[in-house]
Amino acid sequence: MNTVRWGLLSTANINKRVIPAIRASEWGELVAVASREQESAAAYAAQWGIPQAFGGYDALLESGAVDVVYVSLPNHLHAEWTVRALERGVHVLCEKPFALTTADVDRMAAAARANGRVLAEAFMYRHHPQTKAVGEWLRAGRLGAVRLVRGAFSFRMTDAANVRLKPELGGGSLWDVGVYPLSFAQYVFGGPPEWVFGHSRAGASGVDVGFSGLLSYAGGGMAQISSSFDLPWYTHVDVLGERGRLVLNRPFTGLVPGERRLLFVDADDRAEQVPVEEQELYAGEVEDMHAAILDGAPTYLSLDETRNHVRTALALYESARRGERVYVAEVKD
Repeated sequence: MNTVRWGLLSTANINKRVIPAIRASEWGELVAVASREQESAAAYAAQWGIPQAFGGYDALLESGAVDVVYVSLPNHLHAEWTVRALERGVHVLCEKPFALTTADVDRMAAAARANGRVLAEAFMYRHHPQTKAVGEWLRAGRLGAVRLVRGAFSFRMTDAANVRLKPELGGGSLWDVGVYPLSFAQYVFGGPPEWVFGHSRAGASGVDVGFSGLLSYAGGGMAQISSSFDLPWYTHVDVLGERGRLVLNRPFTGLVPGERRLLFVDADDRAEQVPVEEQELYAGEVEDMHAAILDGAPTYLSLDETRNHVRTALALYESARRGERVYVAEVKD
């Protein structure tokens, strides 16, 4: 195999970000899309120039037409259809949140091992050179000991029928955009926090339209994260160490080249821009799958790291429900 055949498991809006990345790759070919109804799949295929359309997710998985699928279904369906794909010998790139319980994460990982398939969580920003540059600064000790990460991701949700506002479908701002600053904190501190304290603001449907969390890490590191569906669009990360701080004005989103900035501000409040290679935001996760499928390379995001994303989000939700600090190690599905 020298070309990886991709299929889309759903016609979700996020697909429009991944499709160009697949087509720009030397190794990827987008060959199929599936929807619940043949008519909608055919219309989507015509819109995006996709050769094959399947009326039903199983029909695509059983067709033999694809090597890997991108699972962009609503959150509550990620585990079910990831496992089905893996059991049919198809590799999976699963959109975040990977799953809604750690039991489902374990079931998905077990299916990947049993069937010898590649499985990864689609956190596109983690593959971007800007995020990797932060890691290089941390490994070089240029910030000194990191004491605090502050991250936020908010936007205004105007469609009351959106699946992200439905509790039965795994909706909520923490699951949708709060997991970005959460995962960034895990990246900086190298693992999950010891304990968390969460506070949520419920909307009309019952999901959290606003969420704030405090995360406490071994060694004294702290993270403050927030997410919202009822504030103007905003995303930002600060990484504060003893020798200065890194400031990311666009840590999680694609934008016009040159607008993304990574700044280092030293202890005397002098700022300098850190050079970052430009790269299409979704290209890294696609190429990572290609390397894993074609060359047997390990995925850049391990399933252990993904499990910790889910486990920490569950601890935050439990803390918000109980109104008290929750230790992550004690969280049960």
